[in-house]
Amino acid sequence: MVKLTKIYTRTGDKGTTGLGDGTRVAKHGPRVSAYGAVDEANAVVGLVRLHVTGELDRELARVQNDLFDLGADLCTPEIEDPPYPPLRIGEAQIQWLESCIDRMNQDLPTLRSFVLPGGTSAAAYLHLGRTVARRAERDISALAEEESINPLTLQYMNRLSDYLFVAARWVNKDAAGDVLWVPGKNREES
Repeated sequence: MVKLTKIYTRTGDKGTTGLGDGTRVAKHGPRVSAYGAVDEANAVVGLVRLHVTGELDRELARVQNDLFDLGADLCTPEIEDPPYPPLRIGEAQIQWLESCIDRMNQDLPTLRSFVLPGGTSAAAYLHLGRTVARRAERDISALAEEESINPLTLQYMNRLSDYLFVAARWVNKDAAGDVLWVPGKNREES
């Protein structure tokens, strides 16, 4: 269990931070960037939760907890014979996201255009969360090219961005509906 009694430690004042296994790395390193982007996605999900209620709020609370698990996974490098079993994202967490996507998507019309971020406040924040999740996914992918990681972290972030996209459409369905892209709509106007 985590116990934080003092928030500042001064150990990072020279541009390094500690990983889950105790090693110190540069704060701008690929592993730190990856779990930092996951943390940003989690913060945006927190903003979304200010604009939703009911089942979606409960799902997003679960997503936030899973994102902390994912951050812990990325924060702890894969090593042989770790002194304790590290927390890793699992297949069940990805399958749960897929079941949520399938449930919401069955209520939505087929898309015939790309969707612009907008509609309700909740949908706009969900789209913001989707873009941050995609950036986290890119950062995790870049990390995977340099170091060994749990491949399920990349799958989870890929599925999360899909979930946030479908959730944005789902919250807009009873409001104004999707805000659709109209290719070239304004290029002839002056």
